[in-house]
Amino acid sequence: MDVAVVGGGAVGVTVAHDLADTADVTLYEAETLAAGASGRAAGICYDAFSDRRDAALGERALARFRELSGGGGFAFTDCPYVWLARAGDDRVAREIREGAERMREHGRAVTVLELEALAERFPRLPTGNVAVAAIAESAGYADPEAYTQTMGLLARTRGATIAEETPARLTSDGAVETADGRHEADAVVVAAGAHTRDIVAAVGALPVKPYRVQALVTDSVDLAPPMLFDATNGFYLRPHGDGVLVGDGTQPVEQDPDDWDPEADTEFREACIEYQEQALGWSWPETRSWAGLCTATPDGDPLVGELADGVYVATGWQGHGFMRAPAVAERLAAQVLGEDGPISGFEPSRFDGDEAFEIVEGMRVEGR
Repeated sequence: MDVAVVGGGAVGVTVAHDLADTADVTLYEAETLAAGASGRAAGICYDAFSDRRDAALGERALARFRELSGGGGFAFTDCPYVWLARAGDDRVAREIREGAERMREHGRAVTVLELEALAERFPRLPTGNVAVAAIAESAGYADPEAYTQTMGLLARTRGATIAEETPARLTSDGAVETADGRHEADAVVVAAGAHTRDIVAAVGALPVKPYRVQALVTDSVDLAPPMLFDATNGFYLRPHGDGVLVGDGTQPVEQDPDDWDPEADTEFREACIEYQEQALGWSWPETRSWAGLCTATPDGDPLVGELADGVYVATGWQGHGFMRAPAVAERLAAQVLGEDGPISGFEPSRFDGDEAFEIVEGMRVEGR
């Protein structure tokens, strides 16, 4: 079987890796591996989803991350993930409690802590105005670029051809077209982030909108905080090397994937000082900051599966792409080989492709 993969992010290289033992695989990347969203992702990983399907994918992804950890420069670090509501935010506090209960029903290791218990477990975190917190015990973080590069190396070792600096798009008959000519593969998988919609436009329409998110990394700190999502104020953080990664800055406005600002805004960088003080009681200067593109869909679920005869897509991650990449790519590779069916609810055929919808950021409590 001859398979072409378009997109050298976390999903694309994992699909190429998983297919390389049983198919002739060529991966086309317009720039270099991890140059797009995967290289700018936060790297927070967990299985604490209130949807049973998402929880199972999260669990499988964590297992694969842990299996790979320690090889090829990739490391996965186990770390509890705390999400909390502040005092006075009754709606979000209720959603955290209800969501945690659904997660436990799906077998997730999730603990709900009130103020005193939270302070006892994390004594160095300011907890005075926290109403409630839930903790995903099975969680951790990783460097998305290191994962992508490692999986790319392993895919090459298995015999896959990876062509970097090779932009590609699909023709109306489903062939991959590059500057070097046509590749008429038996199956094509397009996992090119915000560019996926344009790459596959000749064979099908996708209702996906790119939107901009931002992150910042601090200088070295003297404590190692847990991963944390402040659901009231809409920011998150995790350990990052000797410092802390802080993320927020979501702009729910559709972006042109070929013309957008990859630098973090001044307003976001200034807001990160307040975020750190709220979450940790102190703030540290930044070492670097950046912006990236996430992709939204009408219902908040990704578009994964067969779009047209022999053409498969994987996009629309709503900010949850990297953490599920190993599991979703594994399922997609099996679907390409005819060994498994589509992921229920992720099929791109569920939309006509021209739906009008508002962008809703992925980092939220409701539905997750």
